[in-house]
Amino acid sequence: MDVEEIMVKKVISIRPEATVREAVQLMNDNEIGCLVVGMKGKNMGIITERDVLKRVVSKSKNPEVIQVSEIMSNPVIVGGPHMSVEDATSLMFKKRIKKLPIMENGHLVGIITLSDIARVAHAEPQIIKVIEELKRKGLLPPKRMKNVVDMYIT
Repeated sequence: MDVEEIMVKKVISIRPEATVREAVQLMNDNEIGCLVVGMKGKNMGIITERDVLKRVVSKSKNPEVIQVSEIMSNPVIVGGPHMSVEDATSLMFKKRIKKLPIMENGHLVGIITLSDIARVAHAEPQIIKVIEELKRKGLLPPKRMKNVVDMYIT
């Protein structure tokens, strides 16, 4: 199974100069947990709920003045639409990330998350085998994703 079969194709993005307040509002309006940061389809970084909590809220910074570019993760690790879900899973475990923007010909075409992968794992036994092998090698999902992986997969 290729990533393009399960990736979300409508990716919400935000400008790097937008405020964190604007980013939070956009995530809330769209009921999503991350935004790709970029301009004209070119991906520059990613901002997640966790970034907001760790880099703004916990440090009592003002989200009205802090720009997205100040707290986004960058450079962002990306995948391609024709990579297998197994390869995407392996990459995400190795890099300890939960979200993988998907680029093709230099343009953002989708995003896949470990939650997306966990949801389809029951239909794709090969994904379960890959995750079990990664665990045997000592590669674990990001700590905050362990419960989801355990619930859906093991």
